[in-house]
Amino acid sequence: MSFHYFDPPSTDRTVSRAVTTVAPSATTPPQSLARTPYRNGGKRLLDLALCILSLPFVVPLVAVLALVVTLTGHSPFYAQNRVGQPGRIFKMWKLRSMIHNSDLLLKAHLDENPSARAEWQRAQKLKSDPRITAFGLLLRRTSLDELPQIWNVLRGEMSLVGPRPMLISQEPLYPGRDYYDMRPGLSGNWQVSARNASSFKDRALYDAAYNEKMSFAEDLRILKDTFGVVLRAKGQ
Repeated sequence: MSFHYFDPPSTDRTVSRAVTTVAPSATTPPQSLARTPYRNGGKRLLDLALCILSLPFVVPLVAVLALVVTLTGHSPFYAQNRVGQPGRIFKMWKLRSMIHNSDLLLKAHLDENPSARAEWQRAQKLKSDPRITAFGLLLRRTSLDELPQIWNVLRGEMSLVGPRPMLISQEPLYPGRDYYDMRPGLSGNWQVSARNASSFKDRALYDAAYNEKMSFAEDLRILKDTFGVVLRAKGQ
């Protein structure tokens, strides 16, 4: 079983960013939002409690899925650098769903397909991605490739609910600032709503709305809806 890392020149920096207001729903600066007991510590306690309770189920499942990925000829895990709170870089873990040297295949595919190139420039995602393996497609549709991020949640780098974790290269495309006030989420409004159809402008609006509504009840609602998405295999 092997592990693959993809490192930028530095992984302990804080990403610089422009501060902009993206919509009326995001006009309140994040730092002026009410620091409720849930925001100050309750959310972290919920993350820890649910993650610890899920470990007896998640660990065996991840082990089986990792074995299947290995049997298909690929290393089972990989870590990708993402932007966390408040812009700090962390390694986010996933089960491998793509072929090796996928960046080269992506470049060739975008060069040959103008419509795919436009789709990629808008959302950094493709509905029909040639890099994804057959088993990887199943993992993505069920969101099971995200399960190793439980480790990121336990480490305090992510939350069960929050903004979609952003690649360093995607930061210039993101017009909002609410993202940096929260831990990125294993799930969130982006997961249970438009998912990969979301542009970065839409993602900023989702993040602003969640930052304003963050509460125990809101997180439970999103987690409940996430199970529905997983059961319907609506992921990509």
